[in-house]
Amino acid sequence: MTSLQPVTRTGAAHRLAALAEEALGGPPPLRLRAWDGSETGPAGAPVVVLRSRRALRRLLWQPGELGLAQAYVTGELDVEGDLGEGLRAVWAAARERRLRPPRLTPAERARALTTAVRLGVVGPPPPAPVSQARLRGGLHSRARDRAAISHHYDLSNAFYGLLLDETMAYSCGYWAGEGPGFTSADAQRAKLELICRKVALAPGARLLDIGCGWGALTLHAAERHGARVTAVTLAREQAAYVREQVAARGLADRVEVVCQDYRDIRGGGFDAVTTIEMGEHVGDAEYPAFAAALHRLLRPGGRVLVQQMSRGRGAPGGGPFIEAYIAPDMHMRPLGETVGLLEAAGLEVRHCESLREHYVRTVTAWHRTLEERWGSFTALVGEETARVWRLYLVGGALAFEEGRMGVDQILGVRPVAGGGSGMPAVARHWYEGLERP
Repeated sequence: MTSLQPVTRTGAAHRLAALAEEALGGPPPLRLRAWDGSETGPAGAPVVVLRSRRALRRLLWQPGELGLAQAYVTGELDVEGDLGEGLRAVWAAARERRLRPPRLTPAERARALTTAVRLGVVGPPPPAPVSQARLRGGLHSRARDRAAISHHYDLSNAFYGLLLDETMAYSCGYWAGEGPGFTSADAQRAKLELICRKVALAPGARLLDIGCGWGALTLHAAERHGARVTAVTLAREQAAYVREQVAARGLADRVEVVCQDYRDIRGGGFDAVTTIEMGEHVGDAEYPAFAAALHRLLRPGGRVLVQQMSRGRGAPGGGPFIEAYIAPDMHMRPLGETVGLLEAAGLEVRHCESLREHYVRTVTAWHRTLEERWGSFTALVGEETARVWRLYLVGGALAFEEGRMGVDQILGVRPVAGGGSGMPAVARHWYEGLERP
């Protein structure tokens, strides 16, 4: 005869779950397993694993998203099973059950502290993970902007070579085809071609590519459309890579690569200016001057295409994790506000196209590559940085899927005297043939 053992409800997981329910205003939507082996929560839900008391110590000193992210990237906290499903469950519960953010009253803080003492997690703040950005200087000063860009984009060309497809395009693709043979590289090529058509590139046209990345658009415009391109980036590793590609493809007579701040670009008279997912890094206060620079750099009748992330109205843009680990000092606003700023600079906005669903597919493809090549990524950059990118890609895909973030192509023109735009009334040719790989 088997004797039944009493079920204990005093383990670390049970104490923490009770505390979380009080703080959130409802039961947590996840199952919790603590370092002492105790476990509680709804059966079948994603399991959050607290491997160490240090994870809780981080939350004591950094309550909310940043503390959770620090614990996850260090491996002190983990999610068993699908990380995306875990994050999705949290967001769904927050919406459907109206769980409030953990803003504790003094009494709740006292109970939390008592629980922390009993669990042995009280102590000095753990040091921030080494992968966390550490920027100095005034917000959006040239030196700080250079450091912010370097933190993300100078991780190494080898890292991005593992993550991205052969186009080396690190921005939202355009999934024009639905067939199984239409790949992420095809989506990127379709996006590059769409941009070139929207800005009406022709042989000999002068294109300024601000924030050129690893040169995907620069190279496509020079090779496929015969454009003369000035490619600008702040990231030294990117500039070196683009220069190598320019030399290898025999494009030195068509492409100039400049490693500088957009505020230092002189001259003008460009037939087209493109800035692909770079405007998020400009900053809120600086964006009017950025928009004015786009206008100044164009010739009358010249076109500008801004592909830029946005946030949903009332939704948070970025967040503590993104700003600490991925894109320090970034700023996103609703699409309409960006359009207003471009118009205020004297540009006529002629066309806007949302790519939000396209970004879900783009980021999902990057995440799939990360998991398939996990061993190579950890060997190259270490487990902590690989976990940063897993959290970034999974969380990013979910944010775009749920409409909390978006990405848009905004096409504008610098009007000619008398207000003409030179734009066709109908532009179906932009999309012809893009679905073919």
